[in-house]
Amino acid sequence: MTRSRRNLYDHSLAADLARPIRLWLLRLLVPLGAHRKFIERSGFDNDVLAEMVGLDKWVDLPSDDFDPNLVRADLRRLHARAEKSAHRVALPDVLVRNIERLASMVDLSEVDKQILAFTAFLKSDRLLDDTADWLGLLSSTKVSQALSVLLDLPEKEVRDALSLNGSLARTGLVTVDRSDTSLLNSKLQLLSENLPDHLMCSDDECLTSLFRDAVAPSPAPKLSLADFGHIDRTLAVLRPYLARAIDSQRVGVNIFLHGSPGTGKTQLARAIALELGCEMLEVSGEDSDGNAIGGDKRLRAYRFAQRLYARRRSMILFDEVEDIFDDGDNFFGRKSIAQTRKAWINRALEENPVPTLWLSNSVSCLDPAFVRRFDMVVELPVPPRTQRRRIVQEACGNLLSAESLTRIAECEYLTPAIVTRAATVVQSVADLLPTDQVTDAIEYLVGNTLVAQGHPPLRRNLLALPGTYDPGLINVDADLVKVAEGIDRSRAARLCLYGPPGTGKSAYGRWLAERLDIPLHLKRASDLLGKYVGDTEKNLARAFRAAEQDGALLLLDEVDSFLQDRRGAHRSWEVTEVNEMLTQMESYGGVLVATTNLVDNLDQASLRRFDLKLKFDYLRAEQAWSLLSRHCAALGLPVPDDRLRSRLARLTMLTPGDFAAVARQQRFCPASSPSALIHALETEYIAKEGATKCAIGFV
Repeated sequence: MTRSRRNLYDHSLAADLARPIRLWLLRLLVPLGAHRKFIERSGFDNDVLAEMVGLDKWVDLPSDDFDPNLVRADLRRLHARAEKSAHRVALPDVLVRNIERLASMVDLSEVDKQILAFTAFLKSDRLLDDTADWLGLLSSTKVSQALSVLLDLPEKEVRDALSLNGSLARTGLVTVDRSDTSLLNSKLQLLSENLPDHLMCSDDECLTSLFRDAVAPSPAPKLSLADFGHIDRTLAVLRPYLARAIDSQRVGVNIFLHGSPGTGKTQLARAIALELGCEMLEVSGEDSDGNAIGGDKRLRAYRFAQRLYARRRSMILFDEVEDIFDDGDNFFGRKSIAQTRKAWINRALEENPVPTLWLSNSVSCLDPAFVRRFDMVVELPVPPRTQRRRIVQEACGNLLSAESLTRIAECEYLTPAIVTRAATVVQSVADLLPTDQVTDAIEYLVGNTLVAQGHPPLRRNLLALPGTYDPGLINVDADLVKVAEGIDRSRAARLCLYGPPGTGKSAYGRWLAERLDIPLHLKRASDLLGKYVGDTEKNLARAFRAAEQDGALLLLDEVDSFLQDRRGAHRSWEVTEVNEMLTQMESYGGVLVATTNLVDNLDQASLRRFDLKLKFDYLRAEQAWSLLSRHCAALGLPVPDDRLRSRLARLTMLTPGDFAAVARQQRFCPASSPSALIHALETEYIAKEGATKCAIGFV
């Protein structure tokens, strides 16, 4: 038996504890008719109950001597005698004192206090609970009728006290489950399973722990508002609005804050409360015993907190509100708590005296009817690169090399929670690790978490350009340096780079980002194409939004994957993906570079939306020779002999990508001369589709 289900009736307990229970038991048995189940033809259904109410002389009689009619008559006499002295029956002093303390905090009436006391006993005393079960399944109306008899109160006063507008329901201390008929114990719900224990405890700390079961003081934030510079426009409105609402005690102030896990939603809420100098209370996700609290009970805790802290300079944080609003199982007929209590939720969002920040990983859990009732709906995205770098630096201190710091900060999926957790782990064992392994340990932990969340791992030197890169050694029908100068002035452009693989399209996008001194967001088709209908559109919108927020150059590789000609579409989603891409391109205010090997497959409408369409082609002979000379110098080889020019010139389909592939081969198969380097290029060349072997002397 759990602590909250222990039997409060025991012969060793004081009489003032047993008397109210005995009176309630007699009222259940006689005026409410539970005696029909209690008194059987040859004995009692429950001998302990018989002894408790004073029928102990009948307990041990042989069945032949047991007369149900005489027993009922005796029971009615016991009940009548108990009613005559009912005015002298008092609740235990400790219970009265604790309920009075609660009443002074949340404005409970005398009727409210009596209902609360009875419900606490009902939840705690097994004998009272079992006897009440004999009333059978009750509707909400019958609950009011039963309590009217049990507490000797006018039925209308009981019904009003249990109504949705009553203090008990508004605080969540006692609520009636109106979803269906049920036993009395199930119909009456308490704020916390531990509430009876708290109310019967003489230690003042017990009642304080009751508050912790509902709400807990928020710890100090680990991040400051300076770490949220990427939402300055939002904070410019949110901070003064909350400050004014708190100062003026404005009613119905609710903020919905959503974003991917780990983006810092809770930290932001705590940082705002700290700056505004107000108390932040968080709706508990577990009780004082460490047991998880379900959504329905958390909602009752929220109601209690609203009444408890209504007169204080405070805010309430309700995290993981999917428990309340999520209709994820609606397909199978289950509605969310918010949907089943829609009227109450709407009223709560309009009348709550304490400003509340509601936190969720996604706004999709909200019904549109609820969305419009929030004063502000704020998305907290992953911080941009500059903010990520600052967070990584502060969390990791001197544990990271400059190269690792840059590499980690470049990851656009990196949330503050991932960094701080990895840093905490490594800092705790840094003295046990070899110095050269500390940086690797942080990268390892960060990378593992990213992969576990479904993101790409940390990429090493993926965006770095080779030292031999020169836009002048690209065969393109434009001056790429002048194009960069023009974009530098306007800071907005949409480029389509097309041509054979390896001709330098993506490399130019990287070079352009460095030239403009802006972050680079590289997206491949595999990063954006979703496996479910609608996922690709969401990924595209997210990519454009993140790039614009970060002031980044958005480089879309293999853009033909989601810009295919709609005239050849066979499915509706193929059209919607193209439409979404065109819409994002039209409204994008930054620098977009799209690359493709299949320009003929692009939708015609997309081509009109590009400011420039640049064709990247195979290297001209003089470009190939210059690139060979640069690679020889980089590899420490002699200057190539002019007699090799004709041999290289026969490779008419060479690209910068071929040179890059050969350069990578030098790590494990180094060339000993320029001629050997050309031989490696020839080997690479013959693998190309369309390359003629006879052009380089093959038979």
